[in-house]
Amino acid sequence: MSSLAPGSVALITGGTGGFGRALATKLREREVTAVLADLDSERNRAVAEELGCPFVVLDVTDRAANEAVVAQVEAEHGRLDAAYLNAGISAEKSDGDLDLDEFLRVVDIDLFGVVYGAVAAAPAIRRAGGGAIVVTASLAGLSPMAGDPGYSVAKGGAIAFVRSMAPRLAADGTTITAICPGFADTAIIDRIREHFTAANFPVLSAAEVADAMVMAWESGEPGAAYVVQPGVGTIPYRFKGVPSAKTAAGETAVVPEALRPPGMR
Repeated sequence: MSSLAPGSVALITGGTGGFGRALATKLREREVTAVLADLDSERNRAVAEELGCPFVVLDVTDRAANEAVVAQVEAEHGRLDAAYLNAGISAEKSDGDLDLDEFLRVVDIDLFGVVYGAVAAAPAIRRAGGGAIVVTASLAGLSPMAGDPGYSVAKGGAIAFVRSMAPRLAADGTTITAICPGFADTAIIDRIREHFTAANFPVLSAAEVADAMVMAWESGEPGAAYVVQPGVGTIPYRFKGVPSAKTAAGETAVVPEALRPPGMR
């Protein structure tokens, strides 16, 4: 399995945002080539140039574009060892009737952007000898927020995707994990930032989240969801099992072999 080592190549979607910038800085310190993928704008290109990172244009909701970007990274840098699927948005409207158009836009970016990115990156990472896919989820995926159902659904779905994909990717030498930060000091909380200040509520720094993202590549467990909270650090979330089916004799029923994921048969 490919590890985080000098000369490795990582792709970061949403790469010019707060988490992406912090992560790119930490990866560059380790002599990793961090390719920043984001929407095309002068600001995003300037951020990448300032960080000394290659920039590629990507709309994560475009399935073909995800595949094209991965091909471009392989062509220009020779390999892909890790993909950080980090692009995400939240809803602007937090009360009143649910805005379905906004709901679907958030899910399209925050959930399907992850699915498209993972499917596109996995074959390239396999060709590099294995590596890591790290998904930026959220604490909202584990503890849904009433103010943003779309974000909660998307992040919860991303965590479920990571857990369900882990066995088949592990069979190819790739570890997929999710990072679940609490509230962090990025643009995504700008519209409610004053509430945190007024309540003296601690928020994570982007660097703290980036440290968790680096750890996930170095030593993450397949399918794990890592909670990141101020004053707590990074800890794996322990999922509670659901009740098992019982046979007529009262014994625990065994899931049919054909329904078990690859690597668990």
